[in-house]
Amino acid sequence: MNSSHHDHHPIADSLVAHNKEYAARFHDSELSLEPAAKLAVVACMDARIDAFAVLGLNNGDAHIIRNAGGVITDDVIRSLCLSQRFLGTREIVLVHHTDCGLQSINEAEFRKELNDEIGITPWWSVEAFDDPYDDVRQSIQRLYMTPFIQHKLHIRGFVYDVTDGLLREVTLSFPDPDMLPDQDSASTGIA
Repeated sequence: MNSSHHDHHPIADSLVAHNKEYAARFHDSELSLEPAAKLAVVACMDARIDAFAVLGLNNGDAHIIRNAGGVITDDVIRSLCLSQRFLGTREIVLVHHTDCGLQSINEAEFRKELNDEIGITPWWSVEAFDDPYDDVRQSIQRLYMTPFIQHKLHIRGFVYDVTDGLLREVTLSFPDPDMLPDQDSASTGIA
């Protein structure tokens, strides 16, 4: 399942050294706690995706929430709920990608391997999928369905192509925006 612990050379010390260089030229101390673009991005943790560069964002523009697959899990919903209610975000962008590692995992087999190896079946879902476009649609639907996401008028999903760097938008016809509650009204108590 995994490679030997002996073929990895830890790099934490070099990260700390790079941080000292970064801190010497640090200029972001005046950034607001609230994202300037009022944007939350949910993206896959894939190391090939530089979310800021791909989306043309700067530090302080958006919350970037990442996990394996960029899927909408309970923890992502928790983060988005806090992002909207306490830090003013009003737009959600999903970024999944081609050639995702989750496309090559058989969830049932992986769960069995973990159980055989450590004696516990994970309580969490792996969220493996075959088609990143279908997975974005499912993620958008999860956002529309949860009561914890207050602002749903500006949700869009994309698949990032790792071979050419382009985003391709994924759309769905449901739900009809007219069927959504009035999330941006003063009655919510949130400006």
